[in-house]
Amino acid sequence: MVGAYAPGYAIGSPEYRRLLLALVCAGVATFAQIYSPQGMLQLIAADLRIGAEGAALSVSAATAGLALAVLPWSFVGDRWGRRPAMMLSVVSATALALISAWAPSYELMLALRFLEGVALGGVPALAVAYLSEEVHPRARAVAAGWYVAGTTIGGLSGRMLATPVADLTSWRMGMSAVAVLAGMAAAGFVLLAPAERRFTVTTGRGSARTAVSRVVRAVRDPGQLALLGFAFLMMGGFVSVYNYLSFHLTAPPYLVPAALIGLVFLAYLGGTVASPLAGRLAAEHGRLPMMLTMMGVMVMGLLLTLTGPLLLVLLGLLVLTAGFFGAHAIASGWAGARAEGARSQATGLYNLAYYLGSSVLGWGTGLVYEAGGWTLTVLVVALAVVLSAVLVVVMLRERQ
Repeated sequence: MVGAYAPGYAIGSPEYRRLLLALVCAGVATFAQIYSPQGMLQLIAADLRIGAEGAALSVSAATAGLALAVLPWSFVGDRWGRRPAMMLSVVSATALALISAWAPSYELMLALRFLEGVALGGVPALAVAYLSEEVHPRARAVAAGWYVAGTTIGGLSGRMLATPVADLTSWRMGMSAVAVLAGMAAAGFVLLAPAERRFTVTTGRGSARTAVSRVVRAVRDPGQLALLGFAFLMMGGFVSVYNYLSFHLTAPPYLVPAALIGLVFLAYLGGTVASPLAGRLAAEHGRLPMMLTMMGVMVMGLLLTLTGPLLLVLLGLLVLTAGFFGAHAIASGWAGARAEGARSQATGLYNLAYYLGSSVLGWGTGLVYEAGGWTLTVLVVALAVVLSAVLVVVMLRERQ
């Protein structure tokens, strides 16, 4: 059966497994590219003779492009289908990644990174809507958790590959190596993603008006607004930690060599484990209690990074990462699940807030780091998490 009444893929079915594997590939292709400079920021700053916040713009430019593009991509997905739009997204972004790595000037590199982010916007804008439509309702939280796990694998692999390559050669070679990896993952998505069965194309004279009405419907929901605020604050704080941790660890008293900074991103494995686990626990115990639990875990990890010994700092990073991705896995799936009839727009708005937070706070916290060092940076990020918790408790407590 094909169409809106086709049964969703059940957990354990071959099509369900193919869809999850395809979304893991899409997550790798997207997040390996977008955050590949993060472990090399100190090398970029030294080579281009710019400050920490200027180097961080290589990440923020891409996430800004992605943030601005997710909502337009949701409309493209409604018109063309989620799967074809996601294919176009990952393939075009990979080409731009290779070009941006060899841009002759800092300004051109930022412009190309921005366009790369625009191209990449199709994956986070449509992935959750794609799986929400194609899998059985009972499988949505678990499937969303596995997709987020794929994004952590992508973020980890990009940073782990780029940093040692950059240390041996240059940061441009590091970014190029990641683009090749992303191309392989994009090919995996194209080959594995099952055709849509429950998608209905939105066409006709009234389609634009309908799309706008869906956006309005989403922002009128106080619960969705709470999730948008959560996404902005939590992602902004999380990216800030990873943006400036390399500066913190390569400075006294740690003096970690640049070649080993990439190993710090092994902490992303905490998110790989926590994302599907949080999805299962949310299905059993409720989304809100598990979100708050994961946010508490993130704060504990933040506080551990203020301790002296390097091993405790790295343990704190692992705990922080697990808490963040656990909370994000629940929230991103919730945004799509509560927007029946407007899933693309709801998930597009969620990702707009998510990556806008990454761009704005990820850059702005650099000014905090320059002014007050790591301690003040951690306190600002902890405040963002606390504000997120207050927001979701006040606005989502009665709307589970």
